[in-house]
Amino acid sequence: MVTNLPAEAKAKFAKYMEARTPEEKLRALEEFLSAVPKHKGTENLVRWIRKRMAELREEIEEKKQKKSGGGLSFFVEKEGAAQLVLLGFTKSGKSALLRFLTGAKAEVSDIPYTTKFPVVGMMQYEDIQFQIVEAPSIIPEGGGWNTKVVGLAKNSDGIIIVLDASRDCKSDFKHIVEFLNDNGISIEKPRGFVEIEKSHAGGIRIVNYGRFLGTEEDVVKLLNSYRIYNAMVRIYGEADLDDVEKAIFERVVYKPALVLLNKIDLVNDANNLCSDLLKELKLPVIAVSAVRGFKKDVIGDEIFRLVDIIRIYTKPPNGEPSSKPLVLRKGATVLDVAKAIHKDFVKKFAYARVWGTSVKYPGQRVGLDHILHDKDVVEIVLRK
Repeated sequence: MVTNLPAEAKAKFAKYMEARTPEEKLRALEEFLSAVPKHKGTENLVRWIRKRMAELREEIEEKKQKKSGGGLSFFVEKEGAAQLVLLGFTKSGKSALLRFLTGAKAEVSDIPYTTKFPVVGMMQYEDIQFQIVEAPSIIPEGGGWNTKVVGLAKNSDGIIIVLDASRDCKSDFKHIVEFLNDNGISIEKPRGFVEIEKSHAGGIRIVNYGRFLGTEEDVVKLLNSYRIYNAMVRIYGEADLDDVEKAIFERVVYKPALVLLNKIDLVNDANNLCSDLLKELKLPVIAVSAVRGFKKDVIGDEIFRLVDIIRIYTKPPNGEPSSKPLVLRKGATVLDVAKAIHKDFVKKFAYARVWGTSVKYPGQRVGLDHILHDKDVVEIVLRK
């Protein structure tokens, strides 16, 4: 990109954006694909169109099955402090890991592709729980099956990539990352990205949270060429006009990830496992054995860091702190705590007292904009 599509193709894409049902979207994409010139500059776009069409066909088929009373949903409702999805190739030991970490009754078998639907378990970590979802194994050229696995990953708060230490784990990891990238999921924080939220009025509004390598006039001109005349454009990090055009078609989703190097009991020298891979990776890597067992808290600690959350304990004036924490995103403030308790707490807020590492002394008075740390205790005092 920029793809320099002809006006006819852009007009057909506008019809896709206006379509409401999966059937209408599929027909519009078929027309759009026929109008897109086929050359090196449009290869990624054509790939995206075909994948999106496959997803829509799956969605249409799933709707038909639900109407007829058949079929099971791949969607997993989030529970606990965060949802992590176990991803990997068949026989990497995902089911055994899920059983060890959560006690879930996942079927462990030597038969490839035993897990055909998501299996869910809750992993206890200190005083919170993480929801661990075992996704069916990635299949090379797996079509609709892989599309559903991608859906699980996109809905999650993070990804746990499971590798078999007795195999060529460097090659397996490379193929898994390529699979994720091809489906719009990045496990590396992007240099920059753009979000486009269409609206019904107000023109093109641009909010720059980073550094844009271009002009606002370029953005407006590009969006108008796709018949987008009203939208909020948010720019994060370092982005350019290519990133804006990519956001029109498909936004790359960033998911934090860690790697579990499983089956270390099957190799002789655990210290030299996939040494080349470990040197290259910027991700946390933990060598484990679901058969022999390992310290679950090592993974719990890493997941906690990965998903950027904090625990806040509330207490009433002259009372004791709650035993069950509020789970909030890192960087949360007293305002976020007040909102989580009750909307009236914001309206009637007088001040808060905080105990923990975010304050200089125990019980320090703070305002709504005070940034909290993990395990802080917060007491909110309301106006009378």
